[in-house]
Amino acid sequence: MCGIVGYVGRSEAAPILLDGLRRLEYRGYDSAGVAIVNGQTIETRKCAGRIANLAKLMTERPPAGQYGISHTRWATHGKVTDENAHPHFDQSGKIALVHNGVIENYATLREQLVREGGHKFTSDTDTEVLAHLIGSIYEQLDGKDSKARLVNATRAALKQVIGTYGIALVHADIKDFLVGARRGSPLVLGVGKDENFLASDVSAIVAHTRDAVYLNDFEASSRTTC
Repeated sequence: MCGIVGYVGRSEAAPILLDGLRRLEYRGYDSAGVAIVNGQTIETRKCAGRIANLAKLMTERPPAGQYGISHTRWATHGKVTDENAHPHFDQSGKIALVHNGVIENYATLREQLVREGGHKFTSDTDTEVLAHLIGSIYEQLDGKDSKARLVNATRAALKQVIGTYGIALVHADIKDFLVGARRGSPLVLGVGKDENFLASDVSAIVAHTRDAVYLNDFEASSRTTC
C-alpha cells in the first residue's frame, strides 16, 4: 500500500504535496518523493525513510513549480533505497510517474523494453518499467496534441499491464497537466477553485476541497488548471 498526491493549480505545489503526503503516511513510510514541473524541467526530491526526511531535503533544496506529483511508499518490488523511491522516470527523463499497486508482468515488460528499445533502468521497481512503457508508446504516437498523446499512451500501456494500479504522471513539456488512472487501487479526483488534485485518499486533499470524485476501475482522468 502506497500513497499518491497530485496537484495542478495557481499555488506552489511543494507545500500542498508535502502536506498531503503527511496525511497519507499511514499508507507507507519506507520512502517518499515529489516531482514538480518547473518550466520545462522536472525537479525531483526523493529519499528513503519517513516523510520527515523528505521534508528536510525539500527545505534544504526547495523545488519550485505549480504542478506535480508525490508519493509515500510501502516497498513491494525493490529494497528500501533512494533509487527505488518514487517518482520514477521514462527513458527520455521527461515523464515522471508515481504508482500504488503491483504490476505482475513487469519483468516481461522490462525484458521487452531492453530487447526492443535498449532501455536502461536505474531501479528495481515495477513502477519504473511502467514509466518507460508509457514513454516508449508516447514517442511512437503521432499527433500535435501532446495532451491527447500522453493520455492515449497511458491507456495503451495499461492495456499491456497485468496487476493493480493507481497512478499519476506529468510530462516536462506539457504545461499544467496531470494524468491519473486506476485499477484495483484507489484514486480520488479533487476539484477546487482554479486547481485540481489527485490522491489515494480524500484525507490528503480535504483541507483544500470537499468536491471529490472517486474514480472507477479502468477510469482515467486528465486535469489541467481551470
